[in-house]
Amino acid sequence: MNAVQKIGSFMSKYFAFIVILVSLIAYAAPGAFVWLGAYVTILLGIVMFGMGMTMKLRDFRVVAQQPAPVFIGLLAQFLIMPLAAFVIATIMGLPPELAAGLVLVGACPGGTASNVMVYLSKGDVPVSVAMTSVSTMLAPLLTPLIVYLLANQWLPVGAGDMFLSIVQVIIIPIALGLLAAKFLPDFTEKGQAALPLVSVTAIILIVAAVVAGNVENIATSGLAVFAAVVLHNGIGLALGYLAARVTGLDETKRRAVSIETGMQNSGLGAALATAHFSPLAALPSAIFSVWHNVSGPALVSYWSTRGAKKEKE
Repeated sequence: MNAVQKIGSFMSKYFAFIVILVSLIAYAAPGAFVWLGAYVTILLGIVMFGMGMTMKLRDFRVVAQQPAPVFIGLLAQFLIMPLAAFVIATIMGLPPELAAGLVLVGACPGGTASNVMVYLSKGDVPVSVAMTSVSTMLAPLLTPLIVYLLANQWLPVGAGDMFLSIVQVIIIPIALGLLAAKFLPDFTEKGQAALPLVSVTAIILIVAAVVAGNVENIATSGLAVFAAVVLHNGIGLALGYLAARVTGLDETKRRAVSIETGMQNSGLGAALATAHFSPLAALPSAIFSVWHNVSGPALVSYWSTRGAKKEKE
């Protein structure tokens, strides 16, 4: 393993701690990071290009081979998370920007880190990868529509403009990544070694940019947003698992659906909120980026402990 891979592995392993540390630094010295706000879209595009380089045709074949768990997972993804965000924002009486931002991150597709969490939890990885891939491809249509239906009461939502933004920062970079993988295999093979480092760094910089742009807002509303995000993520993980259980899926698929439902592409949420709402609306996505990388490993540890206990019995 070369130096880049070692650094990437280290940053992926301790991502939550690193992003919390960088967030604290950005809060204490916002001037050093606030300029990154202009590059959030580019940073997310880099992450999506890397995702495209790793995507394979077999990721979508799972949909034909195992349509039920993927379909159930997608329903959970695009129903549970947005509706939970809407209910939480309404009950907590969040300010319009924060309410819309919470709904926005709830309407985003699954995050790529979810696949790693499913693998570590001994869940169904092919189903997890298929859910991430398909939900990402559906995002240009479903994310703007859901945000318009649920958040338009708080802030004006330009669904058409949001559709174009998602195509620009998600679909086009992924398509370029797929083309690179097909026509430049040597470049892709060498580039994949650096992908964890590049992706993690990009997400950390996005979070730092949002934190630096919201220093005053964090001081006044940070605790409420954190509570809303923790509750939102927990509901997604729990109801995702319950939905899979009620529909008769086995344990490995329940874990996949649970994690896919609860872990969002919060980088996309931050980019869309910054571009179409306000820096404050991006705050729920930034906090989500940190928190779901804490709750995900915690859930994996719980399942591992429970599995070891059952084997012992």
